[in-house]
Amino acid sequence: MTLRSLPAVGVLLVAVALTAGCGGDDADPPSAAPSVSSFPAATGLPDAPTPSAAPSSPAGVAPPPAPRSVAPSAAPQGPAPRRPASPPPVVLPQRPAGAPGATQVITAFRAAGLKVPHPKDRSVDCGPDGLGLGCSEIVATDAVTVYVFPDETSASDLAETWGGQSYRRGAVVLNYLDAKTPAADRPRYEKVLNSLG
Repeated sequence: MTLRSLPAVGVLLVAVALTAGCGGDDADPPSAAPSVSSFPAATGLPDAPTPSAAPSSPAGVAPPPAPRSVAPSAAPQGPAPRRPASPPPVVLPQRPAGAPGATQVITAFRAAGLKVPHPKDRSVDCGPDGLGLGCSEIVATDAVTVYVFPDETSASDLAETWGGQSYRRGAVVLNYLDAKTPAADRPRYEKVLNSLG
């Protein structure tokens, strides 16, 4: 080592010592603008802790300061996902062409002077959310309940499960299980049904 290189080595040692001892923030000239961390936060949030010594890069340039941690704010809540107001309507199978509708059967009973008090359309019971019978229509009265099925096979199967408490004509089944119709009056209902088709 020569005497000429000694001043250069000394200057380098002093620069490294200043950088290592004072941290990266002191490398800025005093006339530079003060850093953000030197002022109290105006947001009311606590300041993030500052590291005591930042490692310097090989070139002697301090790395950028670590990002400030901010207390998490409540996430903006968008509109809640919309749900349908009601479930989609159940699509029931169509009754066969030529088969009378349940309302038509009730109207024929009334026209023949037969009692059909308090008729209620309960066709919703045909679908999976009801009784799941697979029928097309149901109209219930206090005297008899009229079921219309999409085919004669389905009507026959259900009429057999009700045994002597029902009557079938094509795809239409009369059910007397919950009815107040005396057994002697049932043939009159069946005769009117037979006249419809």
